[in-house]
Amino acid sequence: MDLYEMDLETFTPTMIYENKDGYNVAAISNNKNILALSKTVNTNDSDLFLFDRTTKVITKINLTLSGNSAADFSIDDTDFYYTTDAEGEFATLMKYTISTNETEKVLAKDWDISGSYFTNNGKYRVTYINEDAKNVIEVFDVAEGRNITLPNVNGKSITSVGFSRDENMMRFYAGGSDAPSNLYVYDLATQKQTQLTDVLNKEINPNDLVEAKVIRYPSFDGVTIPAIYYLPHQASKDNKVPALVWVHGGPGGQSRQNFNSRIQYLVNHGYAVLAVNNRGSSGYGKTFFTMDDLNHGEKDLQDCVEGKNWLANQSEIDAEKIGIIGGSYGGYMTMAALTYTPEEFAVGVNIYGVTNWMRTLKSIPSWWESFREALYKELGDPYSADSVRLKRISPLFHTDKVTKPLMVLQGAKDPRVLQVESDEIVAGVKKNGVPVEYVLFDDEGHGFVKKENQIEANSKILQFLDTYLKKEEPIKNDDL
Repeated sequence: MDLYEMDLETFTPTMIYENKDGYNVAAISNNKNILALSKTVNTNDSDLFLFDRTTKVITKINLTLSGNSAADFSIDDTDFYYTTDAEGEFATLMKYTISTNETEKVLAKDWDISGSYFTNNGKYRVTYINEDAKNVIEVFDVAEGRNITLPNVNGKSITSVGFSRDENMMRFYAGGSDAPSNLYVYDLATQKQTQLTDVLNKEINPNDLVEAKVIRYPSFDGVTIPAIYYLPHQASKDNKVPALVWVHGGPGGQSRQNFNSRIQYLVNHGYAVLAVNNRGSSGYGKTFFTMDDLNHGEKDLQDCVEGKNWLANQSEIDAEKIGIIGGSYGGYMTMAALTYTPEEFAVGVNIYGVTNWMRTLKSIPSWWESFREALYKELGDPYSADSVRLKRISPLFHTDKVTKPLMVLQGAKDPRVLQVESDEIVAGVKKNGVPVEYVLFDDEGHGFVKKENQIEANSKILQFLDTYLKKEEPIKNDDL
């Protein structure tokens, strides 16, 4: 990507930086003279540079191979702030003094610091910490050298903040796993907060929504796997419910403790959900993040199977009725589960999941070029001997092993997971005489963004689960 500046009066663009070497523009100094550039090395690590547009000098910031990310420049542009995991498992906040090339540790936590920035005049430094799959925010008063106290919103989590230009007002979002985030404004002097939105549908009783909790379980080799657990209110040892293992996208994504409408919809209709953060997930240290490199569909799949086993041991779960669901990489894991562990899960719901790694990795678009080599290092190079393993872990070539009901959802305009992936996996599994349902949206890409399509997708997923997992008889018109 090249960098342009747009004149908002004339809408005339001017090129600021022509990117010929596969960098990513990560931050811009306040005077626009210095650009922070990153260059991907692998899916965890990147090199970080400062480029002076005046002198054309480029300076590398990190001294070791590590995960680095630009944060912000100081207001006077003398210092550059960034995060790095060079000194441990988690990302810390560092300050780099541009005139002396000296670095100084600013803030370290037992979790990743995911970002930090200064408010308009530098009065506050806002820092985001990814604490056990949940945003924790610190607002540091620079002059006073302490964190300010953030408002309390009925026990909800503040997930995002921003400040007015005069730094007297703060806007923030607050929500939770059982409540979508609402927007508030907060007067820092009077401590008065005003709620601006109420986004929960009026037809939904907030008490029907379920608060998630973090659990951990040991995997097959002793590695501890974190997960987010949603349990229907009606579930008990006397009223056991079916369950789903939910797998996030990525592969290096993370299921988090925030509101997920699809999960809440399923839980409300009587399905427990365990959103696993299998090895390879972000947020739990760089060692955990790289544990799935070059073994996708193998050890990470076993983590999901062990999540199913954890569910089966819960007194409120019907151990014979546990399925698996996921989107994108989670869709791949769903297909891998039904293909390589065909008797473990009762059903699978594959939402635009990769099924042919050879094709997917060869069809990486040109604008992903800076990231392509990193993906090859993690997943395998389809143009090398890795192709043997990539074909082995691609469910498309092993559809004859699938024995359990399958649902596939796909967007026809998906540029990442092509429609042909889903077309072919559906055709292959149907040959087994297995129930297969296919939902194709002509007007969606990688992720369903139109509300009517989201409603249709969720409704059809529920209908499929009720038929093949819960195994309820459909309601007939005569019964209404």
